[in-house]
Amino acid sequence: MKLFKYIFWIFYRVWFYVLVAIPIIGLMPLLLISISREQWYPYFFKLARFWAKFILVGMGFSYRIKKEEIPNPKSSYMFVANHTSMTDIMLMLVSVKNPFVFVGKKELAKIPLFGFFYKRTCILVDRSSPKSRQAVFLRAQRRLQQGLSICIFPEGGVPDESILLDEFKDGAFRMAINQQIPIVPMTFYDNKKRFPFSFFSGGPGKMRVKIHNFFSTEGLTTEDTKDLNKSVRVLILENLYQDQKLID
Repeated sequence: MKLFKYIFWIFYRVWFYVLVAIPIIGLMPLLLISISREQWYPYFFKLARFWAKFILVGMGFSYRIKKEEIPNPKSSYMFVANHTSMTDIMLMLVSVKNPFVFVGKKELAKIPLFGFFYKRTCILVDRSSPKSRQAVFLRAQRRLQQGLSICIFPEGGVPDESILLDEFKDGAFRMAINQQIPIVPMTFYDNKKRFPFSFFSGGPGKMRVKIHNFFSTEGLTTEDTKDLNKSVRVLILENLYQDQKLID
């Protein structure tokens, strides 16, 4: 029985990368056109949402999105969520209709095919470089001025699987305060179970998302960054704890 499980997990992991590649190859001409000008990014975003849905459905994931508040299509936001899996990118894309730009680690740009578009459409950050972090703020500011939103996973990476929710970095909250845009907290409940980074684990099933009520940054200053960070993290952590208790 264990042998069959290991065979399934190997196939399942390979199948994920096949699904990542198929839409990119099939949509290559449209993707290349959509990234040729910054103002065409919303068209790229629509293609990216199709790509994400294709992968999630192909992996046997059914996603359920609960919204306590709905983003205004004409407004800009800072979307933040817990980070537990490679599928977080896809689930974020299918959960949010407002065109947003990811701020993510530069290492992902090395992934074949995916990395080509990732480094041309996302804001890459080298967390070991203060100069890189400053450049991120400037690029994000320009994208917000273009009417887009920003998405950051504030844990700064995928934590050890034994950690329910790691400490949050301040960058997303400082940026939201500086630009006076609302923060949209989101909880991903099942991604770690469905497709964790440990190779021999995971499988098809439901992926639940909750879009919480927004946190306003109106009137806040950078001195409020830590408190805002803590409030958002506590909200997501409490939801994860409550869900864990229900499962146990």
